[in-house]
Amino acid sequence: MNASLKLRESIADARRVVVKVGTRVLVQKTGRPEHRRIRQLVKELARLRQEGIEVVLITSGAIGAGMEALGMKARPTALPDLQMAAAVGQSRLMSTYDTLFSESHCRVGQVLLTHDDFNHKIRLTNIHRTMENMLRHEVIPIVNENDVVADEEIRADIKLGDNDFLASLVVRLIRADLLIIFSTVDGLRAPGPGGRSRRVEYLESIDKKTMALVFGQKSSLSKGGMGSKLRAAHAASQAGCNVVIADGRKPGNLARVMRGENVGTFVVASLAG
Repeated sequence: MNASLKLRESIADARRVVVKVGTRVLVQKTGRPEHRRIRQLVKELARLRQEGIEVVLITSGAIGAGMEALGMKARPTALPDLQMAAAVGQSRLMSTYDTLFSESHCRVGQVLLTHDDFNHKIRLTNIHRTMENMLRHEVIPIVNENDVVADEEIRADIKLGDNDFLASLVVRLIRADLLIIFSTVDGLRAPGPGGRSRRVEYLESIDKKTMALVFGQKSSLSKGGMGSKLRAAHAASQAGCNVVIADGRKPGNLARVMRGENVGTFVVASLAG
């Protein structure tokens, strides 16, 4: 059996899954929401929940939804305008998710967080208790950065950060079994024959050599913020959580990941976790 498929057999045991979906999966090039793709994602997540698996969605896209509501032709660059778009778009984004999940008979709840929340014991305890209760009652937590009061992710998004770090924090908080990071690439890329790149099927660890594939001076083969995704994957794997980085634009990829198919790049959970 292929080594990647053998390692992915453990995915079948996952009962609590965090799915992080980046802005570039959810919006068009103009920055406006890609409604067809959002609907497809919701159907796949709902199917997972109906199969008895606990699901947490880490979503971007509030700014894009706000742009659409405000009639903005292009994504703004000024921080106040980005935060305004996020404020306007957050309710619209949640309304969209609520409507679509309801069609599949799934209940959802909004959880807005900042990175600072994870540095305060009382806040962290409250977040943990609330999310555990939501999952116990079969409610899907939909998590996003609270961009109105914190600008870390907006600033990070400009550098292609886009909620990756937040996803790793949530994984640790709720002790998830699997983190799926959906991007616009099919995983980490490495040099291949004939000067072309190849998909890295799995990583047993993430080290300097791995990161060099992203940040090497001569060749930067992986696009779409792969550096931040690898850092998030490393943090999650160190917490004992398997990770898959895959293309979120392809319909059916969530089901393929859950079946243990050779999709994206699989990062093996650390035994120390």
